[in-house]
Amino acid sequence: MEPERLRRRLGSAFRLRGLLLRADALKYLTEALQSINEVELDDVIENVIDAVEKQPLSSNMIEQSTVEAAVQECSQASDETIENVFNIIGAFDIPRYIYNSERKKFLPLSMTNFPVPNLFGTARDKAELFRERYSILQQLKTVETLLGNTAKVGEVIVLGMITQLKEGKFFLEDPTGVVQLDLSKAQFHSGLYTESCFVLAEGWYEDEVFHVNAFGFPPTEPSATTRAFYGNVNFFGGPSSASVKASAKLKQLEDENEDAMFVFVSDVWLDQAEVLEKLHTMFSGYSSAPPTCFFFCGNFSSAPYGKNQIQSLKGSLKALADTICEYPSIHKSSRFVFVPGPEDPGPGSILPRPPLAENITEEFRQLVPFSVFTTNPCRVQYCTQEIIIFREDLVNKMCRNCVHFPSSNMDIPNHFVKTILSQGHLTPLPLYVSPVYWAYDYALRVYPLPDMLVVADKYDPFTVTNTDCLCINPGSFPRSGFSFKVFYPSNKTVEDSKLQGL
Repeated sequence: MEPERLRRRLGSAFRLRGLLLRADALKYLTEALQSINEVELDDVIENVIDAVEKQPLSSNMIEQSTVEAAVQECSQASDETIENVFNIIGAFDIPRYIYNSERKKFLPLSMTNFPVPNLFGTARDKAELFRERYSILQQLKTVETLLGNTAKVGEVIVLGMITQLKEGKFFLEDPTGVVQLDLSKAQFHSGLYTESCFVLAEGWYEDEVFHVNAFGFPPTEPSATTRAFYGNVNFFGGPSSASVKASAKLKQLEDENEDAMFVFVSDVWLDQAEVLEKLHTMFSGYSSAPPTCFFFCGNFSSAPYGKNQIQSLKGSLKALADTICEYPSIHKSSRFVFVPGPEDPGPGSILPRPPLAENITEEFRQLVPFSVFTTNPCRVQYCTQEIIIFREDLVNKMCRNCVHFPSSNMDIPNHFVKTILSQGHLTPLPLYVSPVYWAYDYALRVYPLPDMLVVADKYDPFTVTNTDCLCINPGSFPRSGFSFKVFYPSNKTVEDSKLQGL
């Protein structure tokens, strides 16, 4: 394409995104993109602008140095595929995006005036935590529009968070205000309605009370819909600069590798002889066809042992490493990922939880080099698939904190999964029930929806699919007759497995 046409095209593409190119930047880009064929040009320009927007811009006037960095990043992107096949992403490494309601888009932290997250959060972090959970779901009437009315307001629907500001009295809260609820006639759609959940409340407002006829959850948005709107932003984390969903190469690798297999086991009590024995049996069964990865979730001890726990856990991990070394094919080909449980040694029960300490895992890592000790929760990216793993006894916690317990007890896993996915968050509970580092609350988001959510819970094992998201609970290995789950990424199927008793 002749330079003049290309210059005009570049100028207008940048202007459409609210950006202006300095003359030297425009000249540099025109030369850099001169040789690109017309069919690919639009995509290439879009990618360059995406890369420009990721940088910390002080104004909308774009310098040559910014454009050079963007072009370099785009040319590297095509070499990235191979290192993007399998990645474990810790909770503290997840990218931080903040929703901007004026621009209707998520901005990376560097483009906002938000501080870098800190474990010792400020009061602002605590307020933002619920505000952000709200803004991801928000699309309706506000509480404020009710509060100004003296006359009765008929059928309205409001999105807000259920809170209990006074003992036994429930309120609906959003960033604009708080209104008292009368739940005496409320019908509840399916789900577990806990305090701190965001709900759609339908009813009428009179005498400063909102009388609720029906409660529902915000509709869950399929991942494909979210991505169609926000493009190839990599919300998930990992080395890829764009969402791995966009990579045809990775999709091809995923489809071709039919032998890929993930094994999920939870409550791997390494201090119990029977658990180690069963793992022996498992490794021996898999030694002829080693899984891609074993995901072992805590607790790694059957009871918290106080001051001897760390010493005991070191010894147990050494025993596990020795067992793995007895099966050379598994030792050589399988990876091992360890996600800590609520009772494992560490800094208390606040989420996200850091990995087991290096001095506990050092010997194991020397004996089994393909091992990763990660955070809880953590994320796994395999080819184009995104998986969130969370070890928490959440089902009982949510049932105990329900404003209204579902009548069909049988269906708890479905109610539970619907709640988590519609809230877009792993722990939609009050902070005194499930404490969170305020500034890292975004690491618990389930938005956009992953391909698979693994909630390792001591509740009975289950597999539920909701809104194209596969949700599994492997159950507690020792408590469920040694049950675990096996996942085949090439065709997204889950197999329930169990080791027979002796």
